[in-house]
Amino acid sequence: MIQDPKRYTITAALPYTNGPIHIGHLAGVYVPADIYSRYLRLQGKDVAFICGSDEHGVAISMKAKKEGITPQEVIDKYDGIIRKSFADFGISFNNYSRTSAKIHHDTASEFFRTLYDKGDFIEETTEQLYDAKANQFLADRFVVGTCPKCGNDGAYGDQCENCGSTLNATDLINPKSTITGETPVLKSTKHWFLPLDRYDAFLREWILEGHKNDWKTNVYGQVKSWIDAGLEPRAVTRDLDWGIDVPVEGAEGKKLYVWFDAPIGYISSTKEWAAREGKDWEPYWKDQDTKLVHFIGKDNIVFHCIIFPAMLKAEGSYILPDNVPANEFLNLEGNKLSTSKNWAVWLHEYLEEFPDKQDVLRYALTSNAPETKDNDFTWKDFQARNNNELVAVFGNFVNRVVVLTNKYYDGVIPAPNEFTEVDEQTLAELKAYPAVISSSVERYRFREALGELMNVARLGNKYLADEEPWKVMKDNPERVKTQMYVALQIAAALSVLAEPFLPFTAAKLSKILNLGDLKEHFAGFSKFLKEKDRNAKDIFLDKTLGWNDISETSDLLPAGHKIGEAELLFAKIEDEEIQKQIDKLEATKTANLAENKQAEPQKDLIQFEDFAKMDIRIGTILEAEKMPKANKLLVLKVDTGIDVRTIVSGIAESFSPEEIIGKRVSVLANLAPRALRGVESQGMILMTTNAEGKLVFVNPDADAPNGATVN
Repeated sequence: MIQDPKRYTITAALPYTNGPIHIGHLAGVYVPADIYSRYLRLQGKDVAFICGSDEHGVAISMKAKKEGITPQEVIDKYDGIIRKSFADFGISFNNYSRTSAKIHHDTASEFFRTLYDKGDFIEETTEQLYDAKANQFLADRFVVGTCPKCGNDGAYGDQCENCGSTLNATDLINPKSTITGETPVLKSTKHWFLPLDRYDAFLREWILEGHKNDWKTNVYGQVKSWIDAGLEPRAVTRDLDWGIDVPVEGAEGKKLYVWFDAPIGYISSTKEWAAREGKDWEPYWKDQDTKLVHFIGKDNIVFHCIIFPAMLKAEGSYILPDNVPANEFLNLEGNKLSTSKNWAVWLHEYLEEFPDKQDVLRYALTSNAPETKDNDFTWKDFQARNNNELVAVFGNFVNRVVVLTNKYYDGVIPAPNEFTEVDEQTLAELKAYPAVISSSVERYRFREALGELMNVARLGNKYLADEEPWKVMKDNPERVKTQMYVALQIAAALSVLAEPFLPFTAAKLSKILNLGDLKEHFAGFSKFLKEKDRNAKDIFLDKTLGWNDISETSDLLPAGHKIGEAELLFAKIEDEEIQKQIDKLEATKTANLAENKQAEPQKDLIQFEDFAKMDIRIGTILEAEKMPKANKLLVLKVDTGIDVRTIVSGIAESFSPEEIIGKRVSVLANLAPRALRGVESQGMILMTTNAEGKLVFVNPDADAPNGATVN
């Protein structure tokens, strides 16, 4: 672990441009990376926070084929959505690039060529699946078949999503091309492989020994498992029509494998940023005094902890990551997030449906972050965290302080009188919080750090509740000056400490407190926030207070400084807003069931005479009541047009007696009578199920009379 680095290179996993950003991506990668980067900037550190769109690979080709457009149209569409979503959400990248950019193609090609010229690749001719009808080799995701390990019929050529096993396309039983549906054949093709097994000793020493104590256990455990299982050569090229050309002779029609070119996107994005800002990019990737940190989800651990480091080691001039604090997965309302099934909360839709509530989502995702295990996002929890914590704790404290200051002193900070022991203890506790929060952030415990930030607001609420300045004002107004001065120092501290976690709120609070008017009072911090060193101009104010000022200065808001009027930082979220989101998910679930529902196979053939034996009549339910001591049964009186008869039907869990009286139904009238719990049932009501599995009556569309037969 690097101590006191000169600069930081922070990378966030390149989002794949075959769909928008959802809350799983935010919780796993982008919110923690942004918290960390913002925190470092507040410390005055030299930070390059790097990301960009991942725009190559088979999934892009599949999306293009499915939508009937070109791969370029796919990546342009989703890059635009993703880029705008990140900007509107306040993710403070120094640079957001894309792997389709020329600078990336050049960088990735040069990287490959360097390793190729050094003889670091193995060249092999192997047999791969080929679709003769489509006249092309099939990438892993263009093949489906039966998993050899669990028998799942829908396994892909690289992984079975049912049992999680990693596969090769040639492992599948009964493989089929997803392009034409044809059975592929084996055909020889030449590719280049990175011999990961050569780096076994290096990886064991660097990770298993060197990072045993500072990397997260979930990351370390997965890496150890892979290394212990034995590393094997991995292809760095593939037969595709979309991607970066392999830059050597004899590689016509072949592209760099997306897993090889994508992490190089961090480097090319840094180059792009440095060129724009007039900086030298190399120290951010090649200086041993630079701390490199990768923020990723757990599905990318192997690529960032084994494969990319092996590539960097092979090249020889790059630094290795100091940490890879990968998170686990976030589920949604008890189910796994799924882009293909639309089971997600999409960021661009959230921003439209909850305007000006970016920080509420940041707060909910951070306070429930899947840092050590998979966690579950629910809309009820989201509402509760907003109403019971942000509104009732943070917002309530700030509002009370600002309202009372304007009421008692026309918004001017009062000069304090003598401090009591409670005052001094409160201010001392406040000064300790920056170090406490820093400790959590620097160990990548962002959920813990956010909890400590809220404890600062709780400190303020407790101080006001205990001191009760609104009561003291009647008898001892001089004491209230000190009380309000202390409370205002806590509010000022919150405007700084909240910035990494709740940047929009911090900016709003800074404006309310008029911190921009205190530039002369605190001149030491602004030099760290030069506009050219950051992109999020709309989020960062030209702050006057720094992170360390809270610990080192007692006079955060000096006497005589005038603050602004009160303005609510957070608004209560009503039940109707949450129910709308729950209903939206339920509609998605219903649509998925309908799409995936398979009709039961046809039964054995019968003769017409068999069907003619059935006497199916149109009838009307006249009466209905529950069968005593039977949860599933209703006793019905049905007018069949022939007679009025009793029918016992197992529909009580789906319908109440009241809602089916008068219902038109189809009745199998000549079914032999059967006694059910002492009641003779004289027929059967015909039912089916809808996409959700709920019972539905089979009844006529036209107004057929009772007794009409179904032929």
